[in-house]
Amino acid sequence: MAIYRFRISFEDYDDVIREIDILPKQTFLDLHLALHAATGYDAEMPSSFYVSNDRWKKGKEIAYLPTKSKAEQGVALMEESRLSRFIDDPHQKFYYIYNFDHPVDFHVQLIKILKEEEGQTYPVLFKSAGQVPKVPGLKVVPTETSDKKDEEEYDFLAETEYGINEEEDLDMLDEDQPGDEKEEGNEGYGEDY
Repeated sequence: MAIYRFRISFEDYDDVIREIDILPKQTFLDLHLALHAATGYDAEMPSSFYVSNDRWKKGKEIAYLPTKSKAEQGVALMEESRLSRFIDDPHQKFYYIYNFDHPVDFHVQLIKILKEEEGQTYPVLFKSAGQVPKVPGLKVVPTETSDKKDEEEYDFLAETEYGINEEEDLDMLDEDQPGDEKEEGNEGYGEDY
């Protein structure tokens, strides 16, 4: 049996990529849950995939937790929609909007159709590149469990990894270092060394 490999990237953060392998018989809900397991975002938010063309124009919608009006209009539901039913192109694209209250947009593209590996459970995260951005208003579910509930996050802007005082480093740059004697009037331009 074949498997689909989807490359998922944030629309506004091209360097953040997740690649997920998934079976064609699995649903968009399986892909939705796998994506959020890989990003740490809370999966229990209204979201939708849209079948797209090469220019990411949104077509048919496949929704999770749709509004009442969308449900009444008969929108396709993620939990009932198998991936294979919506794949018409070996490089099929889907536009994905997560959390309509504070939307985050993703590009989802089928990049390979591979042979299923025996004994592997799908979906599976194949590749992860880049740090997932923290988006205001979005709840992030920790991907690792921790016994410390009130653990403070590391603030890389306020301190450095090794506790170096950056002001001391700047002062050291201003001081002449031993062996770095400069000749007066010689700026080193066009000189042979």
